Amino acid sequence: MTFRDASVEDQSVVTSLLGRPALGRFAVVVRWSDGSPVVIENEPHLRDGTPMPTLYWLVDTELREAVSRLESRGVHRYEDLVDANELRLAHAEYASRRQAATLRPDLAQAEGGVGGTRVGVKCLHAHLANYLVGWNDPVGSLVAGELEIRPYSVERVRG
Repeated sequence: MTFRDASVEDQSVVTSLLGRPALGRFAVVVRWSDGSPVVIENEPHLRDGTPMPTLYWLVDTELREAVSRLESRGVHRYEDLVDANELRLAHAEYASRRQAATLRPDLAQAEGGVGGTRVGVKCLHAHLANYLVGWNDPVGSLVAGELEIRPYSVERVRG
């Protein structure tokens, strides 16, 4: 896999959305229909070589805040709402995609699946980002449904 860098414009917009520059290389992979970034794909290592477990990162401010409100009610409740095998598969596929995107196999590697977790649910933001990129993620699908995100409002740039 060849990692694609964000444009200078996207780097500026994402810096503004995050409130700081990204610590690693990334590319915008999901946009709203107006072109604004929703999800970025992170290179699996930061510039300093630190492993980055979160391959897909939700950067849209309003969406991040909405997901944080859901998380404040508890993330583990989603474990009871989805099929355990589908969740395990989502974690395994995520880890596999992160490994395939790794450009520096000589460095320490991130472990786990969605959001760096091996089992269960740790971060609704990561699950939603994974789902919006177009991957099968039962938790991300539930979160998208709760937030009433319509598939046609998102342009899948890659995935």
